[in-house]
Amino acid sequence: FNSIGDVAVGVKKCLYSLYIMSSFCPLLADTTSNGSDSKKLRVEDRVGDAPPSRVLHIRKLPNDVSETEIIALGLPFGKVTNILTLKGKNQAFLELSTEEAAMTMVNYYSAVTPHVRSVPVYIQYSNHKELKTDNSNQKMLLVALHVIQMVSSRGTLTSGSNSIDGGGTPSSPVLRIIIDNMFYPVTLDVLQQIFSKFGTVMKIITFTKNNQFQALLQYNDPTSAQQAKVALDGQNIYNACCTLRIDYSKLVNLNVKYNNDKSRDYTRPELPAGDGQPPALDPSVVAALGKDSGSLLGALSPLSAAAAAAAAAGRVALSGHSGASGVLLVSNLNEEMVTPHSLFTLFGVYGDVQRVKILFNKKDSALIQMADMNQAQLAMSHLNGQKMYSKIIRVTMSKHQTVQLPRDGLDDQGLTKDFTNSPLHRFKKPGSKNFQNIFPPSATLHLSNIPQDITEEDLRVLFSNSGGTVKAFKFFQDHKMALIQMTTIEEAIQCLIDLHNYNMGNNHHLKVSFSKSTI
Repeated sequence: FNSIGDVAVGVKKCLYSLYIMSSFCPLLADTTSNGSDSKKLRVEDRVGDAPPSRVLHIRKLPNDVSETEIIALGLPFGKVTNILTLKGKNQAFLELSTEEAAMTMVNYYSAVTPHVRSVPVYIQYSNHKELKTDNSNQKMLLVALHVIQMVSSRGTLTSGSNSIDGGGTPSSPVLRIIIDNMFYPVTLDVLQQIFSKFGTVMKIITFTKNNQFQALLQYNDPTSAQQAKVALDGQNIYNACCTLRIDYSKLVNLNVKYNNDKSRDYTRPELPAGDGQPPALDPSVVAALGKDSGSLLGALSPLSAAAAAAAAAGRVALSGHSGASGVLLVSNLNEEMVTPHSLFTLFGVYGDVQRVKILFNKKDSALIQMADMNQAQLAMSHLNGQKMYSKIIRVTMSKHQTVQLPRDGLDDQGLTKDFTNSPLHRFKKPGSKNFQNIFPPSATLHLSNIPQDITEEDLRVLFSNSGGTVKAFKFFQDHKMALIQMTTIEEAIQCLIDLHNYNMGNNHHLKVSFSKSTI
């Protein structure tokens, strides 16, 4: 090859040749689909809660899917080290270099259903810990796979002609994102979490135009923008709602003035908050935005999170989405410490927990039934990988549709609790302000419903007694609310579990939630 571009063309031809041969040559088709390798790797028809593995099982693939399209599913999450397609069964095995990369991929695609050629596909952990393939065709494919990743890592897959994925070259590293069907509010943190899978997110600006929530998001390079657009355009952030519509922007750089809940420059954490005002843009940027999506003069305003939450609650109820419950499987729990109530309190930050069951024969695992699938996915995205009682918990979707209560008269040692009618649900009331205060776990906690006679010292002592160290404290002006900052996120999680709904006297029950702020 004379250049990296020639390498890309060669790889494409190599993969295409392998695909054609495996599709039309009976001998080779037997080798790749039904030969010795597939006997070693039997098709895993049963969808279950297999333990994490760096080998993933992909089902319901289109009939004529290529290896390149399957590989593209895994590339944003880490190095792909092997692949085996079972073309006759519309399935494949994909091996990543680490179990952590595979976990990230499974968790992400649990919340955002992946599509190949507009067809939804399903990804789960395989029962196999590695792929062992030894036929000559597979070796050729692995060589091609290595070259794909080498070329991709050099950022050359964005060439307009003969690129492996066939996509065009974006004119800038900036994407314009429109959220359709917005049943739930979408925050800056949610966008950053989703789009950072494909590269380094540098800046985000959010705004509303024509009653649509939109965002401009800048990567550190155009390649990441292209990969994100290809992977995410048309996908739903939450189940059956909040659909991403993504175009390339004509802007090449975003000028962010404030770091708040409307705009963020991740390269300049020292920027002021701007008192929650709409993000200010240079006149040149506003002019460029006019070219990008029509004039924004007079239309650039912050999204009302409260209005969006109220609309979300009403529209979800009307559309029937709230009727489908979502059950989570939580594993690697500290079985000496965890209780149904502690799980109810922590997961209740992200939705109304209906039932909790700690498994009788595996007490480091539990099933948690949320009010609907959207809340389950929200809890999974925020709590998977967090530390609870000194152990990093793992949160995935369960195959179960409901959590069964124990039969009457059966003593299950208090491992199962029904919280359906609990007065502590945060999101039961349509349009509740709690909808606009959903944030990832953080070291800073927001306190409300504080009695007037409670002092800063009282609260510092109360939170210190939960086993943490209070780093900073700040009362709001009316002293009914406050921010308290612990040393670590783990300490804050512990304090939230222990002190949410704590009786402060005179029927004042303290309300505790995670905050996006620091003191």
